[in-house]
Amino acid sequence: IERQKEDTGIRKVALTYDDGPDPVYTRELLAVLKEEDVRATFFLLGQEITGQEEIVREMYADGHILGNHTYSHVDLAGLPEAEALEQLRKTNETIAACTGEYPQYFRPPFGRCSESVNEKMPMLMIMWTLDTRDWECQDTDRIVENVVQNVKENDIILMHDGYETTVEATRQIIPLLKEKGYTFVTVEELMCP
Repeated sequence: IERQKEDTGIRKVALTYDDGPDPVYTRELLAVLKEEDVRATFFLLGQEITGQEEIVREMYADGHILGNHTYSHVDLAGLPEAEALEQLRKTNETIAACTGEYPQYFRPPFGRCSESVNEKMPMLMIMWTLDTRDWECQDTDRIVENVVQNVKENDIILMHDGYETTVEATRQIIPLLKEKGYTFVTVEELMCP
């Protein structure tokens, strides 16, 4: 007798934010996520952490997953391998200095990374399935509409925590997707159910 996979009825979706931490909007975003009891995944730029270590510790303490987005938002595929690996290594060290834990995930800027760099990093590369293009439009209504109309189960939603419009969009997206039966998870929970 063939067993059918049990349908738990849980539809998962992961919110991810790149390019932070931002000195203003990351804290506002963390407040929204805490209020909604949602954990997200943040892909941090090493150069943005300096002077904002407390925000990084707060993200970590709140249960968010912290990932690596290079040190200075470079195209990893366009760099010599040693430089690309150094971008990732330096950011791992910077994040670990704040949290005591090395990141397990990285997201290459522009979604580009050579196969050799990916193979040499002891981390899992995480891309996205739904790009809000929030950095481009900076329009709360368009971001919300894009997500609500296009979201599917197990989507990894790409946003950036450096915009007020993204914070406001997140504030609207979470209850709208909860109404549709979605549960918010980190990329770790999505990858390892």
